[in-house]
Amino acid sequence: MSRLTKQEKSWVFYDWANSAYSILITTAIFPLYFKAAANGAGLAGSTSTAYLGYANSFGTLLVSICAPILGTIGDFRGLKKRLFTFFVILGIAFTALLAVVPSNQWLILLICYVITVMGFGGANIFYDAFLVDVTSEERMNKISARGFAMGYIGSTIPFIIGIALILLSQQGILPLSVTVSTQIAFAITAIWWGTFTIPMLKNVQQVYYVERVANPVSTSFKKVFQTLKRIKAYRPLFLFLIAYFFYIDGVHTIITMSTAYGTDLGISSTNLLIILFATQVIAAPFALIYGKLADKFTGKRMLLVGIFIYIIICIYAYFMKTTLDFWILAMLVGSSQGGIQALSRSYFAKLVPKESANEFFGFYNIFYKFASILGPALVGFTAQITGNTNAGVFSLVILFILGGAVLLRVPETNQKIQ
Repeated sequence: MSRLTKQEKSWVFYDWANSAYSILITTAIFPLYFKAAANGAGLAGSTSTAYLGYANSFGTLLVSICAPILGTIGDFRGLKKRLFTFFVILGIAFTALLAVVPSNQWLILLICYVITVMGFGGANIFYDAFLVDVTSEERMNKISARGFAMGYIGSTIPFIIGIALILLSQQGILPLSVTVSTQIAFAITAIWWGTFTIPMLKNVQQVYYVERVANPVSTSFKKVFQTLKRIKAYRPLFLFLIAYFFYIDGVHTIITMSTAYGTDLGISSTNLLIILFATQVIAAPFALIYGKLADKFTGKRMLLVGIFIYIIICIYAYFMKTTLDFWILAMLVGSSQGGIQALSRSYFAKLVPKESANEFFGFYNIFYKFASILGPALVGFTAQITGNTNAGVFSLVILFILGGAVLLRVPETNQKIQ
């Protein structure tokens, strides 16, 4: 970190900040908390898993509808930071609300969760686009990978605190119920997210922009259609977005619903939390490794390596029966999830014109968000009709195969859209 500029450090620290939400809310504690609340209300395990999948799909759909317009508005001078701040506050506020909603109100919990998904996803549209403002093209792989690595490392701190509170409560060492300990973990997540976002708000500024116009919203709609035409005319970028749509769908779905899979397999909450912690630890160095190898072997080749590993994960998941199986699966996920996301972000950032980064990252994020709709819905539907969560996970293999097949057709290029 000492070799990074102040802007690069501040940008990286937002990954440190929001990754607490990713692990505690999206992946670990909230899914367990929600499933306990829903199952306590009489819902079957596969049904509550399906509802969680549908909630993830609905939340990401709402962000996706707005992403292209938000992206083009964010390209105007001074608006990128304002929009980023709005969505950050939205996500933090409703994460804090999860700490006060009664545990027996599973539907209200799900609604608040959907809004946190919107805040988290909306902020990331502008955060990703800020990559072009904080560093050079030559350093993008390194800085993007460093962000994910810092996120994995930083998220372990509130994760450990949250796990400790819950486990000590379960064992009667702390005079708190598991419900109260979980709610405290939600509050810690909101505080962590807000505190470490401050460097980003203070030090990162919009360097590349277009001048404001009288009617930015209507102008943005026009630019969206112009951008779509330009994407279609630019074959490498268009093919990359199609490939990204498929493979990132599978990655995101596995991340967001992993604890639900484990719960349905009968793995205890304690083992799930320990496994997820180990996954975070192993993911940090592997994200850095992916970044270094991308500079040597190209980002495209390393993305294909990550996709291949995820295909193995989906196949193995179908036969998963024991806690050891889940451990093996988690370690495989940890070896590639950060690298594939970091390299996708930097690969795309190198292709787009800097002054229109938000505009193009709006499309990048709409592909990401719409991908996040298909995957959870596919898993939820498959799990519900088969009554088998393993089959739901296995259904994701087609997304990775399609993503890899399209990515193979993307030519290696350093060209930009003009």
